[in-house]
Amino acid sequence: MKNSTEVTQFIFLGLTNDPELQVPLFVIFTLIYLTTLIGNLGMIVLILLDSRLHTPMYIFLSNLSLVDFGYSSAVTPKVMAGFLIGDKVISYNACAAQMFFFAAFVTVECYLLASMAYDRYAAVCKPLHYTTAMTTSMCARLVIGSYVCGFLNAFIHTWDTFTLSFCDSNLVRHFFCDFPAVVVLSCSDRHIAELVLICVGSFNIFFGLLVILISYAFIFITVLKMHSSAGYQKALSTCASHLTAVSIFYGTIIFMYLQPSSSHSMDTDKMASVFYTMIIPLLNPVVYSLRNKEVKRALMKVVLAAKLSLGLRF
Repeated sequence: MKNSTEVTQFIFLGLTNDPELQVPLFVIFTLIYLTTLIGNLGMIVLILLDSRLHTPMYIFLSNLSLVDFGYSSAVTPKVMAGFLIGDKVISYNACAAQMFFFAAFVTVECYLLASMAYDRYAAVCKPLHYTTAMTTSMCARLVIGSYVCGFLNAFIHTWDTFTLSFCDSNLVRHFFCDFPAVVVLSCSDRHIAELVLICVGSFNIFFGLLVILISYAFIFITVLKMHSSAGYQKALSTCASHLTAVSIFYGTIIFMYLQPSSSHSMDTDKMASVFYTMIIPLLNPVVYSLRNKEVKRALMKVVLAAKLSLGLRF
């Protein structure tokens, strides 16, 4: 990526410079990251191993786990290195790569959550036509489309940012190469770059949110018409996990990105960023597994098989 910049590296301010907090924070973030890896990769393996989970809902869920693992891994290891060995320097190209993959996976998650809402709409509102509406090919198109949109959006934002000139400060007031924190360092006119972020970001966020709101409006109407309490409870349990994940994810993303850089408080942004880069990927497997009987059943099956295997071995 060509650029007429004199800056060859960036330096993160990080979350804190207090030396007494470096080791405790390293331990906390390491535990969060390891739990995130185990939870999300475990969910993917669980879905692959259990043939009863080879349905559209769980195909979407396995891809959600993959992107949660992806954007957490794009950020957290560098933060951990900063706490452990004080490595807060990142090269120009590595910064661009971090921004690209983070933006790609976050955008993919927006579209996957919208696809999951449509899947829930088809399951609750059109149960007799569900198998014809959500075929394997339809599911594949929605998943592939989510990745295409995500990586296209990431390319636009990364190119838009790193074609700016960076000739003054290289001190990033953040713990990773997020767009608002990097673009304010530019010594060239950044208004076009900010406008592109707001326009493209608004489209991605609000298109996905519109699909989710319309899907749940129809689901809500269908649930109100149900005369069976069992059907009512099943519909609510089907949608509760997804609604929880949507509320947490979209609330944080809207707060972070749909405002001009002049309105950003970097300290507030850091706290919000910790939440959506590390806590959300940690929470999603928990939210979906705790409220999902099929996932619990598959997990118990794997645990039982492991116990039997160990018992036979010893």
